[in-house]
Amino acid sequence: MSSNNTWLTRAEIATDIDDIRAITLAAFDTAEEADLVDALRADSAWLDGLSMITTDTEGTIIGHALLTRCHIDTTPALCLAPCSVRPEYQRTGAGSAAIRAVLNAARDQGESFVVVLGHPEYYPRFGFGRASAHGIRLSIEVPDEALMALSLTAEQLPSGTVRYATPFGI
Repeated sequence: MSSNNTWLTRAEIATDIDDIRAITLAAFDTAEEADLVDALRADSAWLDGLSMITTDTEGTIIGHALLTRCHIDTTPALCLAPCSVRPEYQRTGAGSAAIRAVLNAARDQGESFVVVLGHPEYYPRFGFGRASAHGIRLSIEVPDEALMALSLTAEQLPSGTVRYATPFGI
C-alpha cells in the first residue's frame, strides 16, 4: 500500500461497530483488544465523539483510535487505547490520521490530558512524553518509557497514579 493515500476521519457511528471489531481483531493476536473496545463502549468511561475511524475515499473503514475517561489521581484525563489499523494498511498513515483526529476532537470537547501505554518510538510524534517526568505512574509495573502523557492545552500535566476505566482491569 502506498503512503500517498488520502485518509478521511470521522467519529464512530452505530453502523461502524462491526467493522471496528473486525479491524481490531485483525490488528492484534488475540480478541482481548476487540473485547476491550466492546466493554468500554458499554462503560461509563465512554465519551461520545472520541471513538474515531479512518476511511479511504470510498468510505471503507481502515483504522480506529479510541479515547476513554480515566483519572490521574482525581483529575479527569483520557486514555488512548486501543488503536488499530487493518494489517494490510499499517504504516500508511491511517493510524496516525485517526489518532490526530481523536486528539483534536478531545481538545475541541475541552479535555486537557491524555495518557497512553504504548510504543515509545511511535507516540512522541503526537506530542506524548514520558509520564514519569511529570510524576505520573501506574499501579502495575510497566517499562518507564512505555507510559506517556500529553497535555492538550497549555495546562501542566498533573502528577499521580492513573486510574483506568474498569474494563481495562488495571
